[in-house]
Amino acid sequence: MVTIKDVAGAAGVSIATVSRALADPDRVAAATRDRVLAAADALGYTPNRAARGLRAGRTNAIGLLVPDLTNPYFAVVARGVSQRARSHGVAVFVADSEEDPAAEVDLLRGLVGQTDGVLLCSPRALIRDTDVLGAHPAVFVNHALDAAPSVALDDVAGAVAALEHLRSLGHRSIAYVAGPTTSWSDARRRDALQAVAERHPELEVHVLGPYPPTVEGGSAAAGVVIASGATAALAFNDTVAVGLMRRVIALGLRVPHDLSVAGFDDTYLTTLVTPALTSVHGDVTEVGRRATDLLLDRIERPDAPGELVLLPSWLVQRDSTAPPLSRLVPAPTTSPAPAEPTPGAR
Repeated sequence: MVTIKDVAGAAGVSIATVSRALADPDRVAAATRDRVLAAADALGYTPNRAARGLRAGRTNAIGLLVPDLTNPYFAVVARGVSQRARSHGVAVFVADSEEDPAAEVDLLRGLVGQTDGVLLCSPRALIRDTDVLGAHPAVFVNHALDAAPSVALDDVAGAVAALEHLRSLGHRSIAYVAGPTTSWSDARRRDALQAVAERHPELEVHVLGPYPPTVEGGSAAAGVVIASGATAALAFNDTVAVGLMRRVIALGLRVPHDLSVAGFDDTYLTTLVTPALTSVHGDVTEVGRRATDLLLDRIERPDAPGELVLLPSWLVQRDSTAPPLSRLVPAPTTSPAPAEPTPGAR
């Protein structure tokens, strides 16, 4: 097994310098740090966090708290977390609050007692109960708090891209099927959509909801979306979009000609439905990896400044969005029937 001594020999530096370069790179000159990292990569060296944890009295485990593990988005985040943690020899405890704010707080208390740090993914209740964290290292996913590291996809760019796409197709009345009221991402999206609408006076955006971020939530929203007169709808996530599409079709309407539908997160669901779902894409696995990197750094350096890392997002266009029916099929024109001749008229 490659040791830190091997890396030091290959890089021509001391063991202490290697340790600093890996654990606190800002304290090492850039040239030296690059030489150490290159040697570590060439030798395949991985820091033994387990041994370091034992010396520091740590659990060598991190926690991941999600609101709904059956949601494909959170499952993919969890995969990214697991991949990165495994590469560092760190265990991951996953807790699912099942969209129950009260359960979220109780689960977090348990994770705080069993881990060196916690990843909080799209928290629902902690906005009003952050004291449960205490001084425990934490990183937020899809949420931001002062002085705490956070990672998210750029919801604003994604929402704007989706709305501009629908507008370019000719839609002027567009519904947004909103998610939970405590969702940080949902609030950012609503603000972004409103800003676009203000730039385009001909555009009307109906914010509908909140609805549960589930298939059932999308199904429940279908009647309200139709009643709003919207010709297109942007859903809080792909799961909501799928529920909306299924219900709209069951009511006898066609997607996309009677109602265009777009989602968020570009999960595997997008290609399992007919028509295939237009959705805002981002590298969700990378969200999990980056959040884990920030948390492991936070554990090593509790006083490190907080930062919000926004990863890019963009729209993937599929078959569920198209010009509204009025743009595709012009209304038939009829000529007035010839008048009946008046008796005696010439």
